Amino acid sequence: MPRFAANLSMLFTEVPFLERFARAKAAGFSAVEYLFPYDWPAEQIAAELQTNDLTQVLFNLPPGDWQAGERGIACLPDRVEEFRAGVDQGIAYAKVLGNSQLNCLAGLKPAGLDQGLAWQTLLANVQYAAERFDEAGLTLCLEAINSRVDMPGFMLDTTGKVMAVIEDVEADNVRLQYDVYHMQIMEGDVIRSLECLLPWIGHIQFADNPGRHEPGTGEINFSNVFAALDRLGYQGWASAEYRPSAATEESLAWLQHGG
Repeated sequence: MPRFAANLSMLFTEVPFLERFARAKAAGFSAVEYLFPYDWPAEQIAAELQTNDLTQVLFNLPPGDWQAGERGIACLPDRVEEFRAGVDQGIAYAKVLGNSQLNCLAGLKPAGLDQGLAWQTLLANVQYAAERFDEAGLTLCLEAINSRVDMPGFMLDTTGKVMAVIEDVEADNVRLQYDVYHMQIMEGDVIRSLECLLPWIGHIQFADNPGRHEPGTGEINFSNVFAALDRLGYQGWASAEYRPSAATEESLAWLQHGG
């Protein structure tokens, strides 16, 4: 089976954030990710990682005002300086937490913003982040998020759009973050997509569909998906980024049985 990580923004939410590291370790995970670390000092999170012998896999660059509904600012031409400051903040946290990859959320395109301007802004920001990440020895991931259910208006809602950015930027340290749940909704044909896209995939996340719950609650055959990742020789992490249908520990049968 692949190497599995727990997304602590969605799993173990029965307890406060800093207590979730120990819960993840006790449940059998050896690595974690989460959406954002910025509400806590990096050193405090690092202490939880060390205490529980966990690897930090990934987190996102600052997304703007998440509570107000923003889902990234990389496509917004009036937020470039804020984006660049967020790149610096993400690098600073990664240096303390030890992860080598961060994800950039492209953002929601406002209705009044010209599509071409939004796209060029996104390209320029990704280019800037890739260059800064290269200096720091980091990899920048770009995630395609479905625009049908979860994030209408999200700029990068297909793997094709992410790959277009990667091709335009031409940086060796930019990779596709492939989310099985989002791409099942937008594209389907998950295993064939993984086969075709594997050379550009830096990170994988998963949840079942519909519902975004744990494997076994929906239509995706995760036994086959995980077996395909093994067959393809995927060396990265696969992160459980789902909403448990019951208590988190009760949702982890897939972890013992491979989906």
